[in-house]
Amino acid sequence: MSHQVLIDIWFGIVALFWAGYLFLEGFDFGVAMLLPVLGRDARARSAMIGSIGPVWDGNEVWLIVAVGATFAAMPDWYATLLSAGYAVFFVALVALILRVVAFEFHSHGSPTWRRWWERALTICSVVAPLVWGLVLTVQLSGVPINAQGTFVGHPWDLLGALPILGAVTLLLLCAVHGATYLSLRVTDPLAAQARRVATLVWVPAAVLLVAFFVSLLATSAQARSHGALSYLVPAVAVLAVIAALLLHLMRREVLAFIATGVAIVGFVATIFVGLFPYAIVSSLSPHDSLTAVAAASGPYTLTLMTIVAIIFAPIVLAYQAWTYWVFRKRLSSRPVSSRPVAQKT
Repeated sequence: MSHQVLIDIWFGIVALFWAGYLFLEGFDFGVAMLLPVLGRDARARSAMIGSIGPVWDGNEVWLIVAVGATFAAMPDWYATLLSAGYAVFFVALVALILRVVAFEFHSHGSPTWRRWWERALTICSVVAPLVWGLVLTVQLSGVPINAQGTFVGHPWDLLGALPILGAVTLLLLCAVHGATYLSLRVTDPLAAQARRVATLVWVPAAVLLVAFFVSLLATSAQARSHGALSYLVPAVAVLAVIAALLLHLMRREVLAFIATGVAIVGFVATIFVGLFPYAIVSSLSPHDSLTAVAAASGPYTLTLMTIVAIIFAPIVLAYQAWTYWVFRKRLSSRPVSSRPVAQKT
């Protein structure tokens, strides 16, 4: 297999890891950010956190693998992006660390102690998707890097109108995704409340998604560089959002959840499709943009990584699928006990 083919494959793998991470962790973020809205009492909040408790840490593995794959397969991409977004990556890191602590600590201590950690969980689950939406979008909208791939701007240069729009769009998509997931994982009346919230949040999420795609295609020549494909991928994401609402109203909740996930994947795919064959677009000059070829590791490294991925990826996917199967039953928020009670679907 040629070096160029390996580079193309690993660019796609990095994109796949980001899409998988935001599909899975997106509903974790969404459930946690809805705690103040739906968690009106301790039992409801316990059921909400219990619905994501067995799976959130496995979902975060996708982020570790995405970052690790970028570091190993395309180290210059990793180095340039990290130096450019050091401040926002630090914010994301703090949010993710506090989020882990909140999951572990919220069930211990007094009610006041629990409420503070639940608030921390909500705040961190809002911050993280905002940062990832910003980081993904700014790579295509433009980062001030020179011909050597050196970041020559300031942290606030990343806070353009389009990256901020991308960040808020991803946040609302996660909220809809989380509400739809919650309607699958808990019993009424909490499930009914989650369905109502999903319907309410759907409108701004859909509007912002369309606005983001229109703005991206209108302002970025690179985003339009792949002809019909540049328009087909965002169109699929928009159709998925529309289908999600229709399926949700029809109470086809599993399909609605898949549709909201497809919309998030479409958001990520639109960025990576538009980005290719670049890793980071330069806002200073198109000629200074960092290409995937320039950022990539050598043939030996990419070949070895491909072999390892072929061996271990099916094992990891099988284990994660088994985890979701084991914890597939709904949780009740009814006043039976102080802990979530598993019930048959």
